[in-house]
Amino acid sequence: MDIDPSVHLVKPGMKLRLNDRDPADRGGLTIGKSEARDRLKDLRRRMTDLQEKLYAEGERSLLVVLQAMDTGGKDSTIRAVTQGINPQGTWVRSFKAPSKNELARDYLWRVHKQVPPRGTIGIFNRSHYEDVLIVRVHGWVDEETIVQRYSEINDFERLLTNSGTRIVKIMLHISKEYQLGRLRRRLERPDKHWKFNPGDLRERALWYDYQDAYERALTNTSTKHAPWYVIPAETRWYRNLVVAQTIVNALESMNPAFPAPDFDPADYPPDSLV
Repeated sequence: MDIDPSVHLVKPGMKLRLNDRDPADRGGLTIGKSEARDRLKDLRRRMTDLQEKLYAEGERSLLVVLQAMDTGGKDSTIRAVTQGINPQGTWVRSFKAPSKNELARDYLWRVHKQVPPRGTIGIFNRSHYEDVLIVRVHGWVDEETIVQRYSEINDFERLLTNSGTRIVKIMLHISKEYQLGRLRRRLERPDKHWKFNPGDLRERALWYDYQDAYERALTNTSTKHAPWYVIPAETRWYRNLVVAQTIVNALESMNPAFPAPDFDPADYPPDSLV
């Protein structure tokens, strides 16, 4: 069975309900972990070939926006999916709490600076969507401002699209119970203690507020030019396959190609080189 990321698409204009989406869904795939690893290797090979063409072409870029609740698996997904991809043409940017310098400017300023340049694939580990998620949950701006930001984000992403940046947005979907298990694991294993942040427990207490914020944000910002995918993330091999397939599909639709040489290769027979 083929992997079809479109089953996880948030269609433009559609009202999202996360409770209607199973975070443990495997899309009907009944393969084992061994076959899943082989499929992922094949997808990474295709991604590598397409990324090389994108880099050589140097005309367009791909931006992958990755969002999730705490312990949703953003870091491990990026590692699994981009393994072996040429780092020269691929970069990852993370967005933590804004600095004093960033707060002195509009909320999109720090994000726009990190948009991948032409010829590259950029991955945002968290993104400008924090400014309609955590900001909304904690009430740091009013509801009117949040609604205005949905429109501003859509306009921003339209600008990027019109400038040659293809955008794919992915939410890694987990349950509250799954999150609890991951947090407990971080405390049970000494090698995971560094990943535990007591602040995560305070954010976990706001779980349903975050779910509501995600539903509103994705409903209002999933567009034809920058769609959202809600990808089940509790089965890690399935999560990795669907994310990789989504990226490959986006690159294939861009159809990058090696540029034509500005010389006649016939004038330089390989055997003539000394």
